[in-house]
Amino acid sequence: MLLSSVRGARRRLACVALAAGLAGSVVVASGSAGAQSSPYQRGPDPTESTFTASRGPFAVSQTNATGASGFGGGTIYYPTDTSQGTFGAVVIAPGFTAGQSSYAWQGPRFASHGFVVMTIDTNSRFDQPDSRGQQLQAALRYLTSSSPSAVRSRIDPTRLAVSGHSMGGGGTLAAANADPSIQAAVPQQPWHTQKSWPGVRVPTLIIGAQNDTVASTGSHSIPFYNSLTNAPEKAYVEASGASHFLANSANQPTVRYMLSWLKRFVDDDTRYNQFLCPGSRSGLSDYRNTCPIDGGGGPDPTTPPPTTPPPEECEWWEWWCD
Repeated sequence: MLLSSVRGARRRLACVALAAGLAGSVVVASGSAGAQSSPYQRGPDPTESTFTASRGPFAVSQTNATGASGFGGGTIYYPTDTSQGTFGAVVIAPGFTAGQSSYAWQGPRFASHGFVVMTIDTNSRFDQPDSRGQQLQAALRYLTSSSPSAVRSRIDPTRLAVSGHSMGGGGTLAAANADPSIQAAVPQQPWHTQKSWPGVRVPTLIIGAQNDTVASTGSHSIPFYNSLTNAPEKAYVEASGASHFLANSANQPTVRYMLSWLKRFVDDDTRYNQFLCPGSRSGLSDYRNTCPIDGGGGPDPTTPPPTTPPPEECEWWEWWCD
């Protein structure tokens, strides 16, 4: 698809820019303003307060998804700023019998960090995961083609992401499987009867909950993560002591990792690599990933450094090389 080509070209350009920066005589610290390599980077350099503050640097407005079709309507949260260009967009789907109000905190929280976010209702509260995945795709089409002009004018249609909770998380996997042009997927405590997802070619972060008795991590999140054999990047975060309803209220594992994932893969913002690789294990019972992420970030500290050189087409110092 055209959007897949755009994504690939953008990543290659980012790698070229990073390589050129390394070849220079001045070494710039990761996360500094001088390290900027993405034209989609939005907001100040991230710090710990980025995740603990109740809101990010952008003021946010909201509006209803009027005239929507293919899903059950929704609420759109978007940055009021027009000085930094367009923003990536994220759609969040609810779980079985739930509505968008169960996840209302996520809309303004992530929008305040420089995203257009729509929390949606489904056509029926009893819709199954695959249907929820189709509705996520319909909601993305609505945002980019039929949403109010104040919203649509702020969206970069090549930088889209999906997320959802429970059956909405299963729908997130289904949407990513159906559309590889999606930039990022974040299933939250996902539930689906299909356990294997080798067709997903989208960077995917799965957020599980240690004490989930509805979508137990051993039967859902972890098998999903292990099956993502063709995702360009993947990670699994498991919140310590959390229940299936982790997504229903603000919490640090969701904020820290979902925000970092969206920033890294929707905005190509390598300043957030440090929070994914190696990332903080605080509040987690499990963390798995494919670190180092292409384009930067430190290695997973649980993985020992290689004692032999990589394949000969990549020199040992060419960490950006695929």
